[in-house]
Amino acid sequence: MEIEVRADGVLAWDGRELRCSLGPAGVTCFKREGDGATPAGDFPLRRVLFRKDRLAAPATRLPVAPIGRDDGWCDDPGDANYNRQVRLPYSASAERLWRADGIYDVLVVLGHNDDPVVPGAGSAIFLHVARPDFGPTEGCIAVALPDLLRLLGACGPETRIRVKATPGRETG
Repeated sequence: MEIEVRADGVLAWDGRELRCSLGPAGVTCFKREGDGATPAGDFPLRRVLFRKDRLAAPATRLPVAPIGRDDGWCDDPGDANYNRQVRLPYSASAERLWRADGIYDVLVVLGHNDDPVVPGAGSAIFLHVARPDFGPTEGCIAVALPDLLRLLGACGPETRIRVKATPGRETG
């Protein structure tokens, strides 16, 4: 199965179109850490993480694991664990995955900049729950929780997500 994400904030799969949030800088083929852009490309869905204190494990054929209070994601390009899950507190900069705002109640780790990891090419790129107002992400893709759960029910190891670049940002 393929999921398509357009720069106009639409996620499409299986004949459905869903509203989604992206980074405030649009979609780019040249993702850099902290640029506020969502990376363009064709990415596998690696695994699903979820808050078991808020909901049951999502039904999906992807690997699923609960998020713990001490889970983080390293976003320091100078650290050996850049763009990898870490335990908090961590000696380098790391984003907390256990959040009060609910946007990481369910998240899908996308295969962006992970094979191999390139320092500075972007970290913590997830498909996750959108804010109620569909405000921009830091560079991730976000959809409403019911839509994310429905989508995950159709996903398996073969699923890919294709993010199309904002016109004019296809080249450097």
